[in-house]
Amino acid sequence: MAHKPRSEMIAETRAKLVAAARDAFGRVGYANASMDDFTAGAGLTRGALYHHFGGKQGLLEAVITQIDAEMSARLNGVSARFSDPWQGFVEECVGYIEMALEPEIQRIMLLDGPAVLGNPFNWPNQPGCIRSLTNSLKRLVADGQADVADPEATARLVSGASLHASLWIANSDDPEATSKRAVAAFKRLLEGLRTGAPSSG
Repeated sequence: MAHKPRSEMIAETRAKLVAAARDAFGRVGYANASMDDFTAGAGLTRGALYHHFGGKQGLLEAVITQIDAEMSARLNGVSARFSDPWQGFVEECVGYIEMALEPEIQRIMLLDGPAVLGNPFNWPNQPGCIRSLTNSLKRLVADGQADVADPEATARLVSGASLHASLWIANSDDPEATSKRAVAAFKRLLEGLRTGAPSSG
């Protein structure tokens, strides 16, 4: 029987560890997740974990990268469902905030992630998020649907507001109620970017 290529074996080992860790982090949280438990669950050793990820924190980073990619794909699907680009943009932004209600995202991305890895604005995924928002705003400006003088600056402000809203929801005593408040306020905030929005001056 032919042996698998080394690259394929490495990818399989990493995938097993990430899947086992993601399950553990999602169920019991980072602090209570035992490395022995999820290495055993993956049929691997601590040595494999340290070799591929350097430790528990490196594994959390890999899990967060995986979840973030899935979130991005889902949000792209949300915006693609709307023929009106402005509505697609709003629903994509709101969709991100509402994901804070999902237990796995809430625990791993919004509670344990910042506690272990620090400020999410410094995470490796942030530049890509800002680029995506900037490009969306540029398209809306080109279509005459948004009145934005500086798309990148506006993208950073929108990103900051949506992330802060998500963290607020995740840390709230009543996430459902907080989510409704956050989404309502956020939609009003975005309306100010729309072409023809009433001036507050």
